[in-house]
Amino acid sequence: MGPSRMVWLVAVALLATACSSGDSTSANAPEPSPSRSIRTLSPLPMPTQPPPTGRLIADMRQSSRDAAAGRMEVWIDNDTAGEVTPTRITYRDPRYRTPLPGTRLRPIPSQSERGFQFLLPPLPACDHPRGSGTVTVTYGGKSTILPVEDETNVAGRFTTARCLELAVARVADLSWDDDVDFSGEVGDPGTLTLVVRPTGTAGSTLTIDSVSGTPIIAPVGTDVWRPDVTVHGTDAPSRVGLTMKPNRCDDHAFQESGGATAFKIGLHLDGEPGQITLRMSIPGAKNAIDFAKGSCGDLDTVSGGG
Repeated sequence: MGPSRMVWLVAVALLATACSSGDSTSANAPEPSPSRSIRTLSPLPMPTQPPPTGRLIADMRQSSRDAAAGRMEVWIDNDTAGEVTPTRITYRDPRYRTPLPGTRLRPIPSQSERGFQFLLPPLPACDHPRGSGTVTVTYGGKSTILPVEDETNVAGRFTTARCLELAVARVADLSWDDDVDFSGEVGDPGTLTLVVRPTGTAGSTLTIDSVSGTPIIAPVGTDVWRPDVTVHGTDAPSRVGLTMKPNRCDDHAFQESGGATAFKIGLHLDGEPGQITLRMSIPGAKNAIDFAKGSCGDLDTVSGGG
């Protein structure tokens, strides 16, 4: 083999090796990553309000402030296509002797609701313990009578409680003394005084079994006060002292406006159990709240009841 032939064979061998090496490198190389597309989020459709039914709907509600003020509220839902402007709203109920006029009259926009206040009657029809109420809404030159949904039985509970209060009052007048006995020292207890003034009428017997605390006032050493006092209409007046402490010493407790000084009294009247709510007068309530704040001291320090 001549020199030229030899050179040619070596060149061919080198070229074959180079190609083989290149093919191997290409075969073992990782696949290129596919380009990532940017994901887009489709906006959610806005909820749509169903079309108005053309009806007015009424339901009864009562907050703690309403109860403290001796009132209830009927809320009117205007599910019509136009604004409704009541010129008069009247509540009727067989448990109440007369119709009750609504207050705070104002327009009700379409598909909105507004509450209207009614003062509760001091003398309900105690011989009609059951029933249901309606409201007559006068607007636009016409009147519409609506049944009032009363899911929590506001009207019924008031009638039952008020009729029991009237029965108790035939034996004795119950009230809270406006004065609250307190040393003024942080952490000291105070005294809440129940005043019992019998009517002088013989017959019924009243037993005061228990008195419950409130969001700011609690009994000392027990879950509820248990005076166990029996009263006859012909007895002499008496006073029942209840030792009390702050229930809680945080600001939130003192923001409770409706039930802060409204005490529930468990009793028996002629052997029948019942419960009434006895509220302090405005001056008495102020004194009781001042006691709780004074006994708590620094309200920024939560004490859980002292």
